[in-house]
Order: sequence, then C-alpha cells, then structure tokens
Amino acid sequence: MTVWDIQENQTIITFSNAGAHENERAIASEVAIAMSYGGSSHAVMMATPADLEDFAYGFSLSEGIIDHPAQIEAVEVISFDNGVDLQITLSEDRSAALSARRRSMAGPVGCGLCGLESLEAAMRQLPGPVAHGFSITPDQVNEAVNLLTAQQPLFAQTRAVHGAGFYRPESGIAAVREDVGRHNALDKLVGALARSGGDVNGGALVVTSRLSVEMVQKAAIAGAPVLIAISAPTALAIRTAEDAGITLIGMARGDGFSVLSHMDRIRI
Repeated sequence: MTVWDIQENQTIITFSNAGAHENERAIASEVAIAMSYGGSSHAVMMATPADLEDFAYGFSLSEGIIDHPAQIEAVEVISFDNGVDLQITLSEDRSAALSARRRSMAGPVGCGLCGLESLEAAMRQLPGPVAHGFSITPDQVNEAVNLLTAQQPLFAQTRAVHGAGFYRPESGIAAVREDVGRHNALDKLVGALARSGGDVNGGALVVTSRLSVEMVQKAAIAGAPVLIAISAPTALAIRTAEDAGITLIGMARGDGFSVLSHMDRIRI
C-alpha cells in the first residue's frame, strides 16, 4: 500500500539579483482522492492527502449526500499507486436516497435533461437563512485572519496550500484544515467540526482564498453565520450570501476588511 506524504523535498534553481543558486524546497503534494459510496465512485478531487476522514464527512455534507454525520457508518481509506479511494459506508436510508439520485441523473450523453440537472445542482436550494444570534467586532475579524495565518504549518513550508479555520471570539481559532484546493480545505474543516459536534453557528469561518459561490454554499449548508476571506468575492457569491443570511467579509488581511452582506452582525 502506498503511503502518501503531504509534501516532498525537491532540489530547485532559484534566480535573484545575486544570480542563480541551487537549494532544496518543500513542495506540496497533490493526489487524486476518490469519494466512493457503496463501492461506486461518486467524484474525484485533486487534494492534499491529509485529514481524509474529515474530507469524506465534509464533502458528503456539502453535497447533500448526508444531513448529519451519524448517517456515515464507516470511512475506509484505501491507498493505491495512483491515488486514494475513500470508501464511505452510508446508513441504509441515505444509501437508498443516493442510489435514487444516481438513477435520476442517468441518461445518454448530451441529454438536455442531464444539462438541466447539472444547472440545478450548481444553483441548488440552500437551507433557510442562518440564525442571527452571532456577532463579531472589527478587531475580532482582524484577529481571526491573523490567527489563521499563524496556524498553517503546511503553507509555511510550501506556500502552495489554502487554509480554512473556525474562529470563536472567546477562544480564538478552534480548528484549521489545509489543502491545495480551497473547496477541499473548507470541506475538511466542515467535516472536522461535524465529527466533533462543534456548533458552527457560534463562530466564523475564515478562508485564505477568494469567495466563489461554492464557498458560500458550503458555509450555508454548514450553518455558518459569518464567512471571512482574505480575497474578494464574486457577484454571485454576494447575492447567495445575502439570500442565505450570511455575513460575507472579503479583502480581510488582518488590518482591515470589507463587508459585502448582512452588516448587522458587525458589532461596532
């Protein structure tokens, strides 16, 4: 069985004003990770080979395959020479629901209904608006970003991965996950929080990436009231956050930020 490392060291040539020199650098690993349910592959992502059980739970929740972590009975991590297969065993009711969903999507290549199904999946209905009990101060937003940056060991080594963290004002960063893919990092974090029974509604999600609509969708499904990112959002992400009741904060670099939706959660 292949054991995948999260990074490897490679000799590279670096050029600078002082000339060229040879040095060793840590390079982030990128591995094909398959999500399989009932023995059938459902999706394959290129990801960092770490926190894979969290990934299985978070992906399953984000994709609506399960509604609660208890609906996963087991996750078996099987490594091959060309990647990793996550064999996920669902409860009987969720397994039946997934089978019915697969049958409804089956059809000839190029079928118009298949395209419609894909569009509906991309613009899926999200849960009702997130509850408004949580609030956060500007100083806490800046603190959340700074604390996340300090708790990314793989990024510090490779400069090639995204981070996703869960911030509580009273205790700081409660959990961090890293991955070469921004969606994967958030899925891993959501999975970790779900497995530990963490109340996502009592804090903010913080990510080191831009805010695409998929990131907002994942936050909404997780029930997060606030989503903070170091980069900018898309227009669709802002509209989706507004509809989902999420306070969207972008361009947060630890010394300032912009609020794009639901400003009422910012306590001044």
